[in-house]
Amino acid sequence: MLFKNKKTTSSDGAQPAKTKAPIADAHYLSVRESRAIAKSNARVIRALEKRKKRTHVSESEYLCEMQDPNNIVEFDDLRTYFFTDAGVSKAVDGVTFSIPRGATVGVVGESGCGKSVTSLSLMQLVQAPQGQIVGGSIRFNMGNKAYDIAKMPISEMRKIRGKQIAMIFQEPMTSLNPVFRIGYQLDEMVLLHTPGCTKEQAKARSLQMLELVGIAAPERVYRCYPHELSGGMRQRVMIAIALSCDPRLIIADEPTTALDVTIQAQVLDLLREIKGKIDGSIMLITHDLGVIAEMADYVVVMYAGRVIESGTTAEIFHNPLHPYTVGLQKSKPVVNRKVERLYNIPGQVPNPIDMPDYCYFKDRCTRCTARCEGEYPHFIQVSPTHRVACYLYAGEDGKGGPDA
Repeated sequence: MLFKNKKTTSSDGAQPAKTKAPIADAHYLSVRESRAIAKSNARVIRALEKRKKRTHVSESEYLCEMQDPNNIVEFDDLRTYFFTDAGVSKAVDGVTFSIPRGATVGVVGESGCGKSVTSLSLMQLVQAPQGQIVGGSIRFNMGNKAYDIAKMPISEMRKIRGKQIAMIFQEPMTSLNPVFRIGYQLDEMVLLHTPGCTKEQAKARSLQMLELVGIAAPERVYRCYPHELSGGMRQRVMIAIALSCDPRLIIADEPTTALDVTIQAQVLDLLREIKGKIDGSIMLITHDLGVIAEMADYVVVMYAGRVIESGTTAEIFHNPLHPYTVGLQKSKPVVNRKVERLYNIPGQVPNPIDMPDYCYFKDRCTRCTARCEGEYPHFIQVSPTHRVACYLYAGEDGKGGPDA
């Protein structure tokens, strides 16, 4: 049943303390309210879908300039929402970070924090029509020019997706088409993004990519169906498809989740080796801090749809600042350390449909102060590469300066 928190005011008109409403005050959505929400959502969705599906759009509408030409991607106040019958779910709500050229940026956080939605926004693969990019920009460096992907129509995005930006999905068995052979799916990517390429040239390129990812018998695998391969082999095929057009950016969305430990190590070694060969960047999405420590040059920590801390891998692991980042590190098991019970962060993530005005982590934080009752904290630049959104590191005025 759909419901929302009931907001009340005191008798003198002052706003009450921002605490969770008791169950007795829960306000269930009536049929009329649900219809009003659906009607409002439909109006917004139609406008956004119409903008995405435009044709013959001038390139000047989505041309932009990079803030730093050494970056491949710059997320700037990205907002991606899902329009549901219960209200608007703010899955990504103001994400800002960059991916430098030739670097691996690890995006870490618990399930539902917005990691995958951020990457799908970059690929324009957010599930539509409910999921929509409603604000912000995603600047992508093409080399000689830059595009704002958030403003690009779908017809133009198809020319970039797969060729300039490739994605290794979380579960290869659901990403590979079970009714087509591996060779057909590899050839399709090459033929689609290589003008004038013949079928023979596409097959040669496909076999070359299968060899690159360490498959011993590429000719045999080329003729196989996905179900005839093991999980590790399927993941290697997914990597081969992603690399077949020499992309500038590879998005790896938890590429080792469904694999056993030995295969995980092989896939990570493969990604590390390939990054040097293609001279590209990797956006690595995972909840495994061990993978982040081993693979990433920079780390972005997300919570409830926002970036709460970012910095180099050494800064995040040796000097974590945000209480949530500290809690994540305390919750991981450590070899040769015996504990009765692993640490867990108390409480729950706030409802994405009714997010509070204050820091989203306040109700779960053991170090919150009176200033945490104020507006959501701005970023505080601790070092040239390290920043955190927390009042614990703000000045006397309680502000952390402008967003970095």
